[in-house]
Amino acid sequence: MSTILIGGAGFIGSRLARRLLERGEHVLVIDNLCRGRRAFLQDMPGHAHLEFVEADAADPDALLRVCTPFHARFPTAVVRHMAANSDIPAGIADPAVDLRDTFMTTYAALQVMKTLGLKRLAFASSSAVYGDHGPETLLREESGPLLPISNYGAMKLASEALIGAAAESFLDRALIFRFPNVVGIPATHGVILDFIRKLRTSPGRLEVLGNGTQQKAYLHVEELVEAMLFIEERASGKLSLYNIGPEDAGCRVSDIAEAVVARVAPRADIVYGTEERGWVGDVPKFRYCVDKLARLGWKPRLSSLEAVRRAVEEIAAQEGLC
Repeated sequence: MSTILIGGAGFIGSRLARRLLERGEHVLVIDNLCRGRRAFLQDMPGHAHLEFVEADAADPDALLRVCTPFHARFPTAVVRHMAANSDIPAGIADPAVDLRDTFMTTYAALQVMKTLGLKRLAFASSSAVYGDHGPETLLREESGPLLPISNYGAMKLASEALIGAAAESFLDRALIFRFPNVVGIPATHGVILDFIRKLRTSPGRLEVLGNGTQQKAYLHVEELVEAMLFIEERASGKLSLYNIGPEDAGCRVSDIAEAVVARVAPRADIVYGTEERGWVGDVPKFRYCVDKLARLGWKPRLSSLEAVRRAVEEIAAQEGLC
């Protein structure tokens, strides 16, 4: 089999690339390296089956030039689209960031797929498409309204709509995965990495955005990759949409701060803000329903807090804190 993996040199994409290579697939990774790194793709099993091209995946013409020769040599079974702007505050400050990196990469991918006759798509979406409905509302795939409060969430939702239209027009199969907060390595962003780097700069004090009561679902990246591939093998229907996440109600930012301090700087003081949100566009609390995925037969082994604690150890080691 062969895969075109858009956004495959970043945090989640590189872990997915590794798993696909372990299965013996030929993998073309396309990434603009705004957050991804070539180093994330080194020393992988089956590396001879990996091709990497640095290109702008938001440009349909550039994407077509890259994909055409690969598809001619290795007829492509599926396009896996992991590319997006993962910096929500950056997208709030400049909406063009999410328009380009989160939505136009989807538009370009679908244009190329139509031109080349590629019929199967797996797409990384987000719980951010739901918006802020409070912790009382259980967020299900079939529920609404879908009212994102960040440009990132808005462009993910627009991408989902575009994929739905493509499924009606030319795709044989489209899978949409709504991710929770994902942790692990190689970490390129996120609260754990942010806290660790703050403590390296100021070992006696950790300043936290928001009051620490923000509570969200966390999933380790290895389990996320496992879930995506499980869904691909088991789900039916032309267009399938799944929440992926743990079964618990999540853990709080204060839990994460305490875990990082205990690992990195046990004597540091944790100083919280006064706001319930960490930043504009932040959904402070939500309840994520994964019953549909459980009925399909997959459940994570780690709780939110267990995933966070494992990731703290991994990211501390990544940052040279032995």
